[in-house]
Amino acid sequence: MIERPFWLEKLRAAWRTRPIVWLSGVRRAGKTCLARLQPDALLMNCDLPSVQQRLADVESFFAAQRDGQIIIFDEIHRLPDPSSVLKIAADAFPALRILATGSSTLAATRKFRDSLTGRKWSVYLCPVLWDECRAAFKVRDLDTRLLHGGLPEPLLAPAKDPAFFAEWLDSYYARDIAELFNVRDRTGFMSLLRLLLAQSGGLADYTKLASESGLSRHTVKAHIEAMSIAHAIFLVRPFHGGGRREITHRPKLYAFDTGFVSYARGWDVIREEDRGVLWEHLVLDSLRAAGLEPAISYWRDKSGRELDFVLARGATRVDVVECKINPERFTPDILTYFRGLYPHGNNYLVCPAVNEAYTRRMQGHAVTIMNTAHLAKTLQPHPRPA
Repeated sequence: MIERPFWLEKLRAAWRTRPIVWLSGVRRAGKTCLARLQPDALLMNCDLPSVQQRLADVESFFAAQRDGQIIIFDEIHRLPDPSSVLKIAADAFPALRILATGSSTLAATRKFRDSLTGRKWSVYLCPVLWDECRAAFKVRDLDTRLLHGGLPEPLLAPAKDPAFFAEWLDSYYARDIAELFNVRDRTGFMSLLRLLLAQSGGLADYTKLASESGLSRHTVKAHIEAMSIAHAIFLVRPFHGGGRREITHRPKLYAFDTGFVSYARGWDVIREEDRGVLWEHLVLDSLRAAGLEPAISYWRDKSGRELDFVLARGATRVDVVECKINPERFTPDILTYFRGLYPHGNNYLVCPAVNEAYTRRMQGHAVTIMNTAHLAKTLQPHPRPA
């Protein structure tokens, strides 16, 4: 089994302050395998009737466990009353360490009537990070990661198998969308999802998406919200700090995984012109893995100037994260314009082949050039409260 120290430390850090960790992520992202890496953990597969019967008297079940025992509730939403199970664990047995897993957030099912505020941390397991590819999965070719994606099974496959991606999409609709969100128009939903995968990294145009998918604009927005909750799509909102010509409303839509982007676009190989936008996806994964999701936005003005990601880090500080395959192709003109509006903050240029971080001055601005591993360490990864 492949060791994943980055994620194991995130779970340990979360348990140091709260008894429950909610580990979410898309199907086959490796949640169960990560859970099994916990030493001496008790794994409860909530899909099994025998486990559901064992948890019918959950108070007795918890009382029989030793202090510090790690209990994994895999697919916990399958239980009749999962929120009650977690609330009893947190309130009556706080010495236990609970790891609950599921494809979506707790908000995705009406079974969770209690918010569990103050009792849990949420950790989103994104597809395999680029620095994990090289260190743990022994995948050192960037194009392989971009083409195959970051779900462990296709990532490690010798060749890309379109059947895997087609089957995964069918399962996603059946088990995450139809079941949890009661969406019955499979054709319309899947048409929209494939459009979003193919257009990943672009600005949302709900009217155009409605026309292309044959759905109403209201339905498009509702489906995108469901996809966001169920982790297939991530919306990056525009940053606007008062500039009169800034884009203020239209989010950018990113698919959760580059493998599905290349599948939806029909790519068999990664061309040079494809790498840039796909690399943005991997940098975004690193930012999300660092627990910075609420702060992530992009910046664009009506003249077309754009920065990949910006992070609001306080009342006046805004960090800039630009993504480039080759650092020599970065030009600081837009950064200089942005810093004329927002002078305070750090500037990061994230590139895949940089081994050691270094800083250069460009048009009077200090720009730190680094890879995704350096970015995660610099931005101090932490779990996210739920």
